[in-house]
Amino acid sequence: MDQVLFVLGTHPVTLAQVLAGAGALGFLLLVAVLRAISRSARQNAAEADEQARRADELEEQLAALSRTQAETIGRVQSMAEVLAQRQGELARAVAERLDATTHRMGESLARSAEATHENLAKLNERLALVDQARLSLGELSGQVMSLRETLSNKQARGAFGEGRLQAIIADGLPRDSFAFQHTLANGRRADCAIFLPGDKRPLLVDSKFPLEAVTAFREAQTEESRRQAQTRLKGDVGKHVKDIAERYLVSGETQDIALMFVPSESVYAELHEHFDEVIQQAFRARVVIVSPSLLMLAVQVVQAICKDARMREQADLIRAECGRLVADVVRLRDRVGNLQKHFGQVNEDVAQALTSADKIAKRGARIEQLEFEGEAIPAGEPDLPDTLPLLGLRGAAE
Repeated sequence: MDQVLFVLGTHPVTLAQVLAGAGALGFLLLVAVLRAISRSARQNAAEADEQARRADELEEQLAALSRTQAETIGRVQSMAEVLAQRQGELARAVAERLDATTHRMGESLARSAEATHENLAKLNERLALVDQARLSLGELSGQVMSLRETLSNKQARGAFGEGRLQAIIADGLPRDSFAFQHTLANGRRADCAIFLPGDKRPLLVDSKFPLEAVTAFREAQTEESRRQAQTRLKGDVGKHVKDIAERYLVSGETQDIALMFVPSESVYAELHEHFDEVIQQAFRARVVIVSPSLLMLAVQVVQAICKDARMREQADLIRAECGRLVADVVRLRDRVGNLQKHFGQVNEDVAQALTSADKIAKRGARIEQLEFEGEAIPAGEPDLPDTLPLLGLRGAAE
């Protein structure tokens, strides 16, 4: 019993100590089991009491439910009778309403059929219009494709730009103030020459359309391709500006500036938005880049200058016409004065005639009343014979 089983730290543990510990542990486990059994028995007793109480409450509820069920059966029977009566009435009302509804539905269907027929007729008309619009759209698409093909060809694009230039110039200026395909002394031929009043040097306009470079710049997907397109566009426009400055700016023969006409507002806006250095380069070369709207504005300015020059040339004739106009106004005033005098004489004669008529009426009233005495003729008023010439009655009185 005193045999050492193991050493715990510095303390040796014997077999007797191990058996004593195991017995104490078993006793503690037995006490714990007994307490758990006691607690479980108390809980089972409480649950049994609770179940008994619930069984009593359930019996009471079942009894109340039986009474309620009996009352409900009676009410259901009475409600069944009422429902049977109401069902009959409802069946009659439904039959009557169904007949009326059927009649109205027939009328509505007839009206709907007529409206549908009319709508279909209108729809057919609109479909015809849609077909016409489709044909027109097809023609427009063909025209757009033709315009695209025209713009894709460099020569055709140049002809298009010259056509727009000629249309704007011909619509805004007199025929003797411009010339198309004007040839200079150096043999160069400009698209258009505008002649200003009092100056023999023409203002030259050349049409350019750098479409390929602008299209490449717009359609660039990467930064590298955009840079290449930008360089290409700068080079193309710079070459056009240089050609115009070298060919159409001749000292003593042409104006000091020339116009480069770009026949597209979008291309012009693209140049001004992204290529300001190109615009500045053109200004330094005395070449002004203009769009259709700016060219129209320039044409209006030239038109105003021409009109002012013609007015200065005709100043003597205008002054003579103004003198004649003043003389006519003076004669008109004299004639209006004479007419006013005639109207005044007529008003005076009419007033005297009205006075004579009043006197005649008064005399007639006195004659009717036989009143001949006690009346004197007012001073300054003519008697009846003096008023008769005014009325054209002197011959009748005599």
